[in-house]
Amino acid sequence: MDTRFLLDLAILLFAAKMFGVQARKLGAPEVVGEIIAGVLVGPAALGFVHESDFLSQMAEIGVIMLMFEAGLGTDLRKLRKTGAQATFIACAGVFVPMIFGTLLFLAFYGISGQILKALFIGTIMSATSVSITVAALKELGRLDGIVGTTITSAAIIDDVIGMIVLTFLLGMTGGSDENSAVVIGKSVLFFVLAVGTGFLVYKIFSWLDKRHTHTRRIPIVSLCYCFLMAYVAETGFGIADITGAYVAGVVLCNLSDAEYIERRVDISSYMVFAPLFFTGIGLKTSFAAMDAKLLIFSVCFVITALVGKIIGCGSCAGLCKFNRHDAFKIGLGMMTRGEVALITAQKGLAAGLLTSEFFTPVILLILTSSIITPILLKQEYTKYPTD
Repeated sequence: MDTRFLLDLAILLFAAKMFGVQARKLGAPEVVGEIIAGVLVGPAALGFVHESDFLSQMAEIGVIMLMFEAGLGTDLRKLRKTGAQATFIACAGVFVPMIFGTLLFLAFYGISGQILKALFIGTIMSATSVSITVAALKELGRLDGIVGTTITSAAIIDDVIGMIVLTFLLGMTGGSDENSAVVIGKSVLFFVLAVGTGFLVYKIFSWLDKRHTHTRRIPIVSLCYCFLMAYVAETGFGIADITGAYVAGVVLCNLSDAEYIERRVDISSYMVFAPLFFTGIGLKTSFAAMDAKLLIFSVCFVITALVGKIIGCGSCAGLCKFNRHDAFKIGLGMMTRGEVALITAQKGLAAGLLTSEFFTPVILLILTSSIITPILLKQEYTKYPTD
């Protein structure tokens, strides 16, 4: 048996903890240090660890558990209160960066025969990955506030809209077997199913919780439900698995033992799976295909993507009666990009809409947004703590 994965785990977990502690000492969130650790030990720097299917799967478990915890920490009353606002913010968070990205690509590479490629670059920009923001908000103790709940809800809706746009573009190139109406239908059906079965699941867990309060079987069965929902969302309905995990957490968030479940899940997540997710972002970083034009485009791509989310989401949050500081926090929280942006880029590569060198700006965007978003959020919450 090849035991190389054990060495990889040892290196990644040690580096993640060491750099995470240093980041905290410097006043930055721990996840920033974990991402930098992945860059340093990965192919972009020292090359001690390389991506593998095993590490990718472990990282995927990490992000699923992180989103499950976010769901468990959700206040349903605040979620209902922010639902309409989150939908409005999510729509702006998709279409404003998409327009900016399309115009940026056309400015660099011209209009002739490039419209679909430009739209695809814009679609990559429209993706939001709430996982890193959730970790930062959790570390700050702000995850269940109005702003934190709005960011989480908007990011989930953002992903659904983004997948619909992606499917529509792939359909125009023959890269997808489903049209956008089917994708919309599947998304609606998933949430209808989740709500319908959620009441029954909640009743079962309430019954179980009363008879076995504060026992390990409750977190274990809860985690099984989380993984099941993640699988059903991704495989059965074409929605991101993290959406299924978040919904599972929301279903169970009103249990009397919800906080106990979250603490138990957090032990495994904090020690192993979440650090592998964050260091995994660093492992994907590579600068091998970089030239002068791509470097300039990459810098503009990153800046445009970050500013697009702040303008789109922050402006809409202001229109939704959030004060300017909280609106800015929402714009910042929606800046992070992650697995959805990578999935979108990979779909574009398979459909012939992108070439491999455009993965470099996508990785730089993920890396940059993952590092600066937690730092800026912490600064904003330190200056303006109320939300």
